Amino acid sequence: MSSPHSDRHSDILNLLVLTRIKGLGPARIGALLRKAQAPEAAFSLSRRDLITIPGIGTKLATSIATALQNTRETSRLRDEAARMLDKLPAQGITIVTLLDPDYPPLLREIYDPPPCLFVRGSLASANATTLAVVGTRNATAYGKKATERLTTELASAGVTIISGLAYGIDTAAHQAALQAGGNTIAVLAGGADNPYTDPKGKLWPGIVEHGALVSEEWPGTPITPDLFPKRNRVISGLSQGTLVVESHRKGGSLITAASAIEQNREVFAIPGPIFSRSSEGPNNLIERGQAKLVTTAGSILAELMPSLIQPSLFNESDHQQKKPLSKQEQLILTTLQEGPLHIDTLAQKTGIPSPQLLVILFDMELQHQVEQHPGQVFASSD
Repeated sequence: MSSPHSDRHSDILNLLVLTRIKGLGPARIGALLRKAQAPEAAFSLSRRDLITIPGIGTKLATSIATALQNTRETSRLRDEAARMLDKLPAQGITIVTLLDPDYPPLLREIYDPPPCLFVRGSLASANATTLAVVGTRNATAYGKKATERLTTELASAGVTIISGLAYGIDTAAHQAALQAGGNTIAVLAGGADNPYTDPKGKLWPGIVEHGALVSEEWPGTPITPDLFPKRNRVISGLSQGTLVVESHRKGGSLITAASAIEQNREVFAIPGPIFSRSSEGPNNLIERGQAKLVTTAGSILAELMPSLIQPSLFNESDHQQKKPLSKQEQLILTTLQEGPLHIDTLAQKTGIPSPQLLVILFDMELQHQVEQHPGQVFASSD
């Protein structure tokens, strides 16, 4: 009798072989698994079986059946996959498959989830509230500042930030999340062994420690243009919402936004100057009603709140029994008696560090003790 470990190893090998069969992309592999019930059984499916699977016509069924039943070729691919798997521990990479219980639940829901994910770090933070933050590589000072401000607040509130480790907005989002003490996940277009935009390791080791580098591509996969749209649908697939900060009219970030819309996820956009090419993408999303205009983290948290906060916090009866104020909350309310204050001024006057202050203020907003005005200005609700 085989052990669970050997069964999982065999499943992984078979899944990896399926990813190498011409004509089988993630969506068709998912359909194949639903038909066969197990990776190994997929290799026994006949042409007639394959024709009944949605998305596989007569011609493609013939081609796939021939490939699956070519034992010589599938054995070669299985050996190739086994050699690759043997190298993963030395690279600090683990593999999570669609069959594993710890596969990210949001990603599992999309039309074409990757059969296998190569991971450096931990995907545990993908189970929290997640938001993709994406934008142009040629970010302006405005775009970087907006990214840093909103991402800092979101990460401080416990939101896991997902992005693509590209230059510009992506890098600013990862950095802000880490500096706020939050979690972040970078989805790579190439292999997880190659964070090519950060060759000196200024950023990715921190991401691995407080999140993960993730890729659906085999380690060693060369980076080609066609891999980026694939990567983008994983970024949005891991996320409850996608925030577009800056993007050209046909920028890659809009592919991520389009994927989010297809996946029935929230899309947010930060508006920018109408004369700025970098703002054409988010401005157009807003104008077409495909994205919600946001200028503060609070606007995003309000949409993500059902997943972020326990439902009982919204019950009117619970608000009638407010918890006693902590010393820090009392200090904040006393300070706000002077009038509305910007978050930086409030941090200076109370002596509470900004990241910690944001978390406290968020909780106080839920208790209707303070309210947030545009521009990160807070006031007492009394």
